[in-house]
Amino acid sequence: MSELKTKKPSKLDALKAMSPKDRSRAIVDTLMNNAMFIIIAIAVVFIAIKKPLFLSPASIINIINLTAAKLPIALGVGGCIILAGTDISAGRQVGLAACIAAGLQLTTNKLFPGLAVMPIWVALLAVLVIGAVIGFVNGFCMAKFKLHPFIVTLSTQLIVYGLVLMFLQFGTNSGQTLSGMSKEYRDFVVGELFVIDGTAVPRYVLYSFIIAFVVWVIWNKTTFGKNMYAVGSNEDAANVSGVNVTKTIIMVFMMAGMLYSLTGFFDAARIASVNATTGLNYEADAIAACVIGGISFVGGIGKVSGAIIGVLLLQLIFVGLNFLSVDANLLYIVKGLIILVACAIDMRKYLVRK
Repeated sequence: MSELKTKKPSKLDALKAMSPKDRSRAIVDTLMNNAMFIIIAIAVVFIAIKKPLFLSPASIINIINLTAAKLPIALGVGGCIILAGTDISAGRQVGLAACIAAGLQLTTNKLFPGLAVMPIWVALLAVLVIGAVIGFVNGFCMAKFKLHPFIVTLSTQLIVYGLVLMFLQFGTNSGQTLSGMSKEYRDFVVGELFVIDGTAVPRYVLYSFIIAFVVWVIWNKTTFGKNMYAVGSNEDAANVSGVNVTKTIIMVFMMAGMLYSLTGFFDAARIASVNATTGLNYEADAIAACVIGGISFVGGIGKVSGAIIGVLLLQLIFVGLNFLSVDANLLYIVKGLIILVACAIDMRKYLVRK
């Protein structure tokens, strides 16, 4: 006669077994820890009731497109946050990459008069190399000189912005907006992948989710990924365990820089024009998305799926507020509140675990 297997008690059974006081505390903890998701869910339901078109196929596809556009930068910032750091230069790096990609794909090039449109792979390689170099500088300064990520990336943010302004002054451009990029480049990025209910899904959506899969493999299936989580959890313990902390930090920021560059490469073609404000405040959206998705500032905690969910929820809110014709300036207040509340909830979870 086979032995009877004991059934593992469910969370509901465990809740029933608690005393009334402990049960109340557990319910409050669950509600508090998931407060951001609850708030966003209530907001989405409210918007959908007020504006039924918010959940129409065209609107949902638009939200997915916007999610894909912001996903690479969120993944880059997510890696930095897992290291218990951050990167506030991310948006400006996106802007620099967009400028360079556009500058190499102009049909009438005022930046480099006489330069023919470069092959797409040349533009892509150029922005990836520049992103990796900037990431190397960020990571090296943090790892070798023990500087705080905020200070390093604040400095980088200003330097990169200066480079963008100087780049836009090249040739006879005189700081003007870059537009008129090659059809091949635009088709490569925003060409029609397929159509749903009359609304096109562009190719960069596929690229973004392929990138997310590659990042997932790197974070979860490689020694580098394991080292990243180890350094984020406890840098000293990781060092004692034989992890090359300096190399890991540098590689995380180099990877982040390349992800920012991919965002800029897509944005130049997606928006079809690039100027000095391209990428402005992108890092705020990325940080908010990461924290909403459970990538913790305490370090060593976070998943690719969390970043995807965070970006998606954030775009749901922003698109919903646009449906309600909310003042665009109010979005900055909403972003700030989301980051503040999400970080407070994250810290509460950490203190409870501790």
